Amino acid sequence: MTEDREKEEKQEIVFMLEKINGRVEDITERVEEIGIEDYFDLLKSPKKLLFTNFVLGLARGLGFAVGATILGAIFLMVLFRLGELNLPVIGEFIARLIRIVQDFL
Repeated sequence: MTEDREKEEKQEIVFMLEKINGRVEDITERVEEIGIEDYFDLLKSPKKLLFTNFVLGLARGLGFAVGATILGAIFLMVLFRLGELNLPVIGEFIARLIRIVQDFL
C-alpha cells in the first residue's frame, strides 16, 4: 500500500514539475519576444538613454504642435462657416470671435 502511495506522490510531483517547467519556458519565450535585454542595455548606457529620451521628446513636441495646429484650423473653419450662416444669436457671437481672431492674425 505505501509503495503505491509513494509512486502516486512521485508521479504527482513529476507532473507538477513538468507543468512548472512548461510555464517557465513560456515566460522565457515571452521575455525574449519583448526584447527586455535591449531595455537593460539601454539602462546601462546613460548617454544612449538621454539621447533616446531627447529624440522622443522632440517627436512628442512636434506631434503636439502639428496636432494643435490642425485642430485649431478645423475649429476656425467651422467658426467661419457658422458665421456665414448668419444665425441670429450665435451668428453675432461667432462674428465677434472671428473679428478677434482676424485682428490677431
